[in-house]
Amino acid sequence: MCFGLVAGAQVLPSFQLGLKAGANLSKFNTENTFSSDNRAGFYGGLWARVGAAGLHFQPELYISGKKTNLVSDATGEINKVTFTSLDVPLLIGTKFGAAGIGLRLNTGPMFSLILDEKQSFGEAAGNVFKADFKDQAIAWQFGAGFDFNKLSLDARYELGLSKINKAGYPSTKLNLFTVGLGYRIF
Repeated sequence: MCFGLVAGAQVLPSFQLGLKAGANLSKFNTENTFSSDNRAGFYGGLWARVGAAGLHFQPELYISGKKTNLVSDATGEINKVTFTSLDVPLLIGTKFGAAGIGLRLNTGPMFSLILDEKQSFGEAAGNVFKADFKDQAIAWQFGAGFDFNKLSLDARYELGLSKINKAGYPSTKLNLFTVGLGYRIF
């Protein structure tokens, strides 16, 4: 009887809304004459979850600060790059568990609008080492989360799909690892 109630609860439509904040580690993926170092950033914003029959759609909206270092293989010069972006992941997922406790798996596209971008580098590097970034990016997220009543913990990998540099280093893509803590408002 309990199993039937738990299985039935997964079939009923539900809506949830919450807040989430966390940290990210970002790194450029490139095939050019520089390497990239991971640097820690942040993100924070809203998430919603609409689901039934064991599946859910989870749109999210975040302000995100992403940082990475570009290191010239030839000179060793470091270009510190910082992005502030508006990120919109659109995830499809499933949940295993009941009574507010469970494991979630999700995946989906992520659209990013770059609001601000800054670069700082040594004087010797000059404009030769400066990157020319686009105003938007597309990525794909893969992740897992754990819900415990109103709290959630998420870990994700974000694979950059679009090239984010207009010139100089055209094959540059941004990849991230994120960890976040969420709170369900309702």
